[in-house]
Amino acid sequence: MTVLPDDGLSLAAEFPDATHDEWQRLVSGVLRKAGKDISGTAAEDALSTTFDDGLHARPLYTADAVPDRGLPGFAPFVRGARAEGNTPGGWDVRQRHTGSDAQALRDAVLADLENGVTSLWLPLGEGGLPVAGLARALEGVYLDLAPVALDAGAETAEAAEAWLRIAEERGVAADALRGTFGADPLGYEARTGTAGDTAAAVALARKAADGYPGVRALAVDALPFHEAGGSAAQELGASLATGIAYVRELTGAGLALAEAFGQIEFRYAAVADQFLTIAKLRAARRVWARVAEVCGVPEAGAQRQHAVTSPVMMTRRDPWVNMLRTTVAALGAGVGGADAVTVLPFDQELGVPDAFARRIARNTSTILIEESHLARVTDPAGGSYYVESLTDQVAEAAWAFFQEIERAGGQAKALRAGLVGERLAATWAERSAKLARRKEPVTGVSEFPNLAEKLPERTSAPVPPAGGLPRVRRDEAFEALRARSDAHLTATGSRPKVFLAALGPAAAHTARVTFAANLFQAGGIEPVHDPVTVTPATAAEAFAASGAAVACVCSSDALYAEEAEPVAAALKAAGAGQVLLAGKGEFDGVDRQVYAGCAAVDLLTSLLDHMGVA
Repeated sequence: MTVLPDDGLSLAAEFPDATHDEWQRLVSGVLRKAGKDISGTAAEDALSTTFDDGLHARPLYTADAVPDRGLPGFAPFVRGARAEGNTPGGWDVRQRHTGSDAQALRDAVLADLENGVTSLWLPLGEGGLPVAGLARALEGVYLDLAPVALDAGAETAEAAEAWLRIAEERGVAADALRGTFGADPLGYEARTGTAGDTAAAVALARKAADGYPGVRALAVDALPFHEAGGSAAQELGASLATGIAYVRELTGAGLALAEAFGQIEFRYAAVADQFLTIAKLRAARRVWARVAEVCGVPEAGAQRQHAVTSPVMMTRRDPWVNMLRTTVAALGAGVGGADAVTVLPFDQELGVPDAFARRIARNTSTILIEESHLARVTDPAGGSYYVESLTDQVAEAAWAFFQEIERAGGQAKALRAGLVGERLAATWAERSAKLARRKEPVTGVSEFPNLAEKLPERTSAPVPPAGGLPRVRRDEAFEALRARSDAHLTATGSRPKVFLAALGPAAAHTARVTFAANLFQAGGIEPVHDPVTVTPATAAEAFAASGAAVACVCSSDALYAEEAEPVAAALKAAGAGQVLLAGKGEFDGVDRQVYAGCAAVDLLTSLLDHMGVA
């Protein structure tokens, strides 16, 4: 065995170090071949991608972009709130249990706790289990082992008292109880438009601080802002404004600053963009640590985080794809350093999740922790030039939104004045436009939909509180179109149809036939494709046999120049109410074009209207 000397062996010793300028020159050369005569920084900018909040991903990152982040467990806590991270046993696997039947909920709770779940998230009161059913739902649960996160809205005080009473009756010591009362009056106001009971929240915080060291009284739930269409930075900025509002209330009631910070837990959405999720959670700890530093208690700035896989990304159609989305989101949450992670079941949007869906949800975390070993390394993304840069960008954008809210008088005033809602709505409008044009694809909905799928049936879930900020979903525009198609199918026995008139050999039309069929199915319109390609002479007969009301011509640009106009004329003569063209081009008889980036929702809506689909 030969031992290499440790005297500075370089595997690239024969190659000179490349400089950033040299790389830019090479990029410029490639871009010139593509017809773009730009150089230097402009060439690099041309390869950058811009996201919400003005965030951007550059094509190249270097070490000079990475500042000193400190160490895990120390301010500014970017690398983790605890020095040991999640390495002792992984993150807290927190399952959310919906439903109003106490017995059914109890059975689900026990099954989950016996199979990997480590804490419970219980919506109570309006939109959940009646508070009176809490004792039954927790029957058989060891409250000194299983932390409970209550989420009771207007009934938070009653739910907290019920939980404490149950624990006392079962002989659980006050210092052994773990969890959160979940008081969030501003979050409740964001959800419902009705002011929450701040005095009750403060009273619960005093009770927790005085006698229940393992319980936090307040939860800053950022999901209302995320579910209203807010960006990552807006979600963080709003959560900061809410958190500092609670600190002011608690210290005004006599709690010390460190005690006030220690009474708050933050809840954030984890999305299928794993890098954005990682950066968001790291940035959230950084900006909250900055708040604590300004308040004079930097040691109290270790933010406790509960990450939840995004409800906005969950789809009603092809719900099984949600398993993939939540897996990536949970990975981002775990790598980002969340203390607790909730994976929403894949059938979340269809009603009360069944046992199989809950099993998949809890096992998602188990696989990531036990088989993928994600929890064995603290802050595994730390040092990635891209992640560090993105963390900085999210933190700066979040701080800017937080300052805007503070200038408006704080979170309560900003909510009531409509500032928060307006900012979130503007962001969602921009994103909706991308979704409508399929610039942001939704697999199984706007991309690769399955009109023949049979959705699983679920018991209806309790209706959550409403009246405040809206709840949006990425699939909502296409879901409305699919619902129209489903109603038409029920009423008539068939779906609205479009005839795909393929011209020329398969090599000429296959790509555009596939593209057009995918787009039409996203709106619930069934594509009919004659296996034999059509010509001006056969188009009319093929269309008549299809049973469709409209037609779409699909082929190459070269064949369009030869046959598009006569084929369109033949289709119109055969009764096609509209003739579309797959691709861009202007020909007589063609009403609209179907191409990448076209206004898909508008097109599909007009087609359904034209076909008389209510």
